Amino acid sequence: MDTSSVKKFIPFLVIPAFLVIVELGSLALSLPVQAAGLSAFQNPQSLADPLLFLAMILGFTAVLLVLIKYGLKNVIVWVIGASIFFTFVYTFMAIVPTVIGPGDTQIAVMIALSVIATALMYLYPEWYVIDALGLILAAGVASIFGVSLGTVPVILLLVILAVYDAISVYKTKHMITLAEGVIDLKTPILFVIPKKRSYSFIKEGIGKIGEGEERSAFIIGMGDLIIPSMLVVSANVFTGGVKYFGFVNLPALGAMIGSIAGLVILLYFVTSGRPQAGLPPLNGGTILGFLIGWMLIGFV
Repeated sequence: MDTSSVKKFIPFLVIPAFLVIVELGSLALSLPVQAAGLSAFQNPQSLADPLLFLAMILGFTAVLLVLIKYGLKNVIVWVIGASIFFTFVYTFMAIVPTVIGPGDTQIAVMIALSVIATALMYLYPEWYVIDALGLILAAGVASIFGVSLGTVPVILLLVILAVYDAISVYKTKHMITLAEGVIDLKTPILFVIPKKRSYSFIKEGIGKIGEGEERSAFIIGMGDLIIPSMLVVSANVFTGGVKYFGFVNLPALGAMIGSIAGLVILLYFVTSGRPQAGLPPLNGGTILGFLIGWMLIGFV
């Protein structure tokens, strides 16, 4: 295999590696998140929570689409920036106490880290800055929602979101419009994987997400890594079984393996150059892997 072929293959190793990092990070954060009392919903087993989650996503998406339609770019930047900042705050609420221990300085450190992280993503949105901080952000979100939803509600949510993603990409195509608007503003809510070493997200951007368009980097939305990771965390928290490697049970491990298999299928279709809905294969593989792991509990 020549050097150019190896370089083309690298992004297809990096994206699965990112998924594994987010999953392992969200698992590692699950205990600190629970200790900090960071729960998105009061009743983890409520089947109404996935519908509430979907309503929040639809509402946020609708607001962004309206802002994009009327060219209110500055408002979009502030809305997404505020969302990123508060997400960092909640994530660091779990991380900081485990690092510096109890004390009055915790709040100041959390806010300072959140301000620095958000500022970096906006003031210097180079691809490696976005990716590094995005991994922390994604792990935090996945962990918070993973410990807040039982496995049945999470599975219901993954099914609903997979259907919604397919409709929004292939039928209404509003997700493509949203993605292009976010990319044009260089808003840091996606992962960027360059195709060449000299690539700069700040200088080159991504280009249009049109059919057959050649782009200088691969992109994958943070949600495509967060959503499957939520089931990994939920499976580890709410189902039983022996914890392998000291921290992960079979249902969670099965969900991880299934998510990677789903991602491989997704990446195969991505090579066509057409926009792809990521959640149908990702969520499908994650759910199938979880079910296999859950069934194996009684046999090992």
